[in-house]
Amino acid sequence: MISLGSYLAISFALFVCGILVMIARKNIIAMLLGIELILNASALNFAAYTKFVNNNLDGHILSLFIIVIAAAEASVGLGIVIRFFQLRESIHIDDAATLQN
Repeated sequence: MISLGSYLAISFALFVCGILVMIARKNIIAMLLGIELILNASALNFAAYTKFVNNNLDGHILSLFIIVIAAAEASVGLGIVIRFFQLRESIHIDDAATLQN
């Protein structure tokens, strides 16, 4: 049986990987993937705490909402990235600082 500490360790590793990806990469798509990793880490935390502490479905339902929000964030973010690529022909975050309109 997997313990709560194992779930928290995996969640912490996902969170740290997401933060490192967001800091280290200049690519907008990679930054969106880093945000997805952070959201998945928080969903894993909610599900693990619910399983081991409360034994009810509140954390699982909250995790489902996080997954839905992450999917919506990915679709809106990719739409913005596609439009940005059409305008600038680049997906580097430094080029986004020059946008005026």
